[in-house]
Amino acid sequence: MAPTFKDLQLTGIVGRDSTAIDVADDDLEDVRLLDSYDDVYAKSSEESGMKRIQVKVTGMTCAACSTSVEGALMSLNGVVSASVALLQHKADVLFDPNLVKEDDVKNAIEDAGFEAEILKEQNTNRTKPQGGTLVGQFTIGGMTCAACVNSVEGILRKLNGVSRAVVSLPTSLGEVEYDPLIISKEEIVNAIEDAGFDASFVQSSEQDKIIFGVVGVMSELDAQTLEGILCNLKGVKQFGFSRLSKELDVLFDTEILGPRSLVDAIVRESSGRFQLHVKNPFTRMVSQDEEESSKMYRLFTSSLLLSFPIFLMRFICPHIPLLYALLLKRCGPFQMGDWLNWILVTLVQFVIGKRFYIAAFRALRNGSTNMDVLVALGTTAAYVYSVYALLYGAITGFWSPTYFETSAMLITFVLLGKYLESLAKGKTSDAIKKLVELVPATALLLVKDKGGKNVGEREIDALLIQPGDVLKVLPGTKVPVDGHVVCGSSYVNESMVTGESAPVLKEVDSLVIGGTINFHGLLHVQATKIGSDTVLSQIISLVETAQMSKAPIQKFADYVASIFVPTVVGLSFLTFLAWYISGYLGAYSDEWLPVNGNHFDFALMFAISVVVIACPCALGLATPTAVMVATGVGANNGVLIKGGDALERAQKVQYVIFDKTGTLTQGKATVTTVQVFTEMDRGDFLRLLASAEASSEHPLAKAILEYTRHFQFFEASKDSEHQNDGSAMSAWLLDVFDFHAVPGRGVQCLIDGKPILVGNRSLLTENGIEIPTHVENFVVDLEENAKTGILVAYDSELIGAVGVADPLKREAAVVVEGLKKMGVRPIMVTGDNWRTARAVAKEVDIQDIRAEVMPAGKADVIRSFQKDGSIVAMVGDGINDSPALAAADVGIAIGAGTDIAIEAADYVLMKNNLEDVITAIDLSRKTFTRIRLNYVFAMAYNVISIPIAAGVLFPWLRLKLPPWVAGACMALSSVSVVCSSLLLRRYRKPRLTTILEITVE
Repeated sequence: MAPTFKDLQLTGIVGRDSTAIDVADDDLEDVRLLDSYDDVYAKSSEESGMKRIQVKVTGMTCAACSTSVEGALMSLNGVVSASVALLQHKADVLFDPNLVKEDDVKNAIEDAGFEAEILKEQNTNRTKPQGGTLVGQFTIGGMTCAACVNSVEGILRKLNGVSRAVVSLPTSLGEVEYDPLIISKEEIVNAIEDAGFDASFVQSSEQDKIIFGVVGVMSELDAQTLEGILCNLKGVKQFGFSRLSKELDVLFDTEILGPRSLVDAIVRESSGRFQLHVKNPFTRMVSQDEEESSKMYRLFTSSLLLSFPIFLMRFICPHIPLLYALLLKRCGPFQMGDWLNWILVTLVQFVIGKRFYIAAFRALRNGSTNMDVLVALGTTAAYVYSVYALLYGAITGFWSPTYFETSAMLITFVLLGKYLESLAKGKTSDAIKKLVELVPATALLLVKDKGGKNVGEREIDALLIQPGDVLKVLPGTKVPVDGHVVCGSSYVNESMVTGESAPVLKEVDSLVIGGTINFHGLLHVQATKIGSDTVLSQIISLVETAQMSKAPIQKFADYVASIFVPTVVGLSFLTFLAWYISGYLGAYSDEWLPVNGNHFDFALMFAISVVVIACPCALGLATPTAVMVATGVGANNGVLIKGGDALERAQKVQYVIFDKTGTLTQGKATVTTVQVFTEMDRGDFLRLLASAEASSEHPLAKAILEYTRHFQFFEASKDSEHQNDGSAMSAWLLDVFDFHAVPGRGVQCLIDGKPILVGNRSLLTENGIEIPTHVENFVVDLEENAKTGILVAYDSELIGAVGVADPLKREAAVVVEGLKKMGVRPIMVTGDNWRTARAVAKEVDIQDIRAEVMPAGKADVIRSFQKDGSIVAMVGDGINDSPALAAADVGIAIGAGTDIAIEAADYVLMKNNLEDVITAIDLSRKTFTRIRLNYVFAMAYNVISIPIAAGVLFPWLRLKLPPWVAGACMALSSVSVVCSSLLLRRYRKPRLTTILEITVE
């Protein structure tokens, strides 16, 4: 018998090593710096079992403070190193996680007299697990407010083997990083359920595990047959089959088996009796959301059907004599109406309302409080008092009024609010649902024989596509997976992924993105990226992770939620004492009392109203729902946001620093001028220059190679086969030895045993080569015309120069002006020389520039602006600008296209359009305006409604809120906050004409 889910242990994934890319030449612009010293050091630390975190330290004013913090940290057993940056208010701590926990680090700093906050790493997609840990996602049902979130997170973080846990209220998801050798996913699920919530596993970061839905298993014999097939399949490590859900969980060796091979083998061995389809985790989550809404709807309708007769008997029947007389008819110790009320309310209170008692009990058991505690307390008080009044009346003959309708109608209105809230929260995740729906369910696989000839086609599950598969994409259908075109041509609509509205022509060797729509032509596409590696999957994962994150402003709600319920219960008790004692002392007239009522029940109704009108849910939903909608809206507009903290920082941006090449300019450098200063033939000069630049990856080097290929030596062979160009070019180039790139300067190498230098003035002067006046004047003229001058020296003699131009983007000047109108100061930073930098800055009207800055020095430029506490955004290409993007408060990677997994960026702009920079800042500002409105409403609601429910206005206005009306207000308050956040779905990208206050006639 195969092991069950309980026995299934997951193994960690070996991460891909990041290889550094050799830096190409250049003086002028950025070089590729993928791996900084810190990254390498952090990596080596992780490999040795150490853990590195950053802590924000508040309260430091001088060097003595930072020394005090360092001393407190180093006194901890297990801390290897601690470095405190006074200006940045941060501490960098390296420690052994087996001896020290993150909370120990935080507590040590706080004990030293400072405030501390553990800073979360900024990652793309899901958090990268450390060592052998896995990152798993779990759906968590039953959470109602921020207090529930805090409770679940606290329980998860205390589990042995769990290193990180984040829970999102709107998505009802938890993301847990855990060691599968210490704790299993089933134990995590059990811990959540023991805390009083529903839980189920969704997916993990494993690549060698897959979940199938199985059709055809009708009996225990079928299940055993399926397990027998799996036991005999080579490459299957472990599996578990759930007879209830008909789900098959398989752990397999990817070097032996692929998902499609696994499915084919099971179908073949079962003679077609079993059919398997891959379970899409995102689709499963959507169905669970719909199931939750359906459950709330059933509970609400059941409660409504039982409460409606109670409402009629209380408010309608007294005005209908015949019916009222029937209800007053005595049946045993009670009247007929009392019996009906008691029976109906008992069903509502303890059958339908059972979920409130269970959730409240588990919350209290775990030492926390939530909205369920308030509902259970208020309804129980009304129910118990009403039962007591009935029994007291039957015994003594003195009949006090009952409040059965309070209990039943209160539960009904709360369930209505929860149902409406679940519908509204479902709308906030529409962005992910729409992205999931972009992927076609099936694909047409071209079947080939051993000779590579097409022999047919086969329809397969799109989730079973493997790298190298050739797929047939018909006109009007969706591209099933990322790949490149091997046959055919067509226009493809990529707007749903990249935001680019114009259809894009796809020909042989063109890249295509899964989920995009093929228009008119027939395409054959070879799959290159599948599963979580596809662009669409990365977008979905990034948006989902962003929605999981918490904005710093949410800490306010978390704090309020932690003290809210005890405070409200205390206020309710004080309200009861105030009214009861006042009545007992004769402070108000007995005319205020209800018919047959007394001071006790009069005070009790005010107290119950206070309990049930207070709403912690609205506070807990104010931030996460707005962040969810904003990240979805951003994704629809080609702006990917990595979390609520990035949104919060972006709305405070004061400086936007632009890189020049590829950001303000088009990044398509072209050679405009070639000048030879010696008797050397022009062709020989270009041959030397191209040979030296052939080993470079820099855009300027590619521009030089393109120039030599297209304009000089291959014009006669324009009609020749494209594939011959590369070989012809290689044959023409000279052999190069000792190639060396000098960052910020250029390149140098040996050709025919003689040194050749290609770069800026600094490179030549450092090597003792003098620059004549006429050459200097030539280069100055180039630079004053916004061109880059590249000098070439061969055998210690300056032989020529090349002028390279990179045109500005057409929207650059307008976007810069727009940022100024928004109160943001634009700055340009570049590795190019000052004359070229000034010429470019003049064209876009940027006054503040930094030129001749080394790639690593751009981060220092950013820090110089951050010294006074200013919020700085950096806009770059995400690769060459990685150090600067990481140093900025808000890193914006522009023109990512299909490469959206940019570690250093907080915002990733899919299109290479500067207008999206304005969109990113504008969206963050509108989002936080909405969050503030949500908080104002939530706080104002509680501040105003609680005193009214307590009867503050009753002595003058006779305004009294019955408990069931208070319950209705409470239910609708959280719905109102969610609906307020949903208004962000109407967001439209700002028109530049509006920002610039231009009137278009």
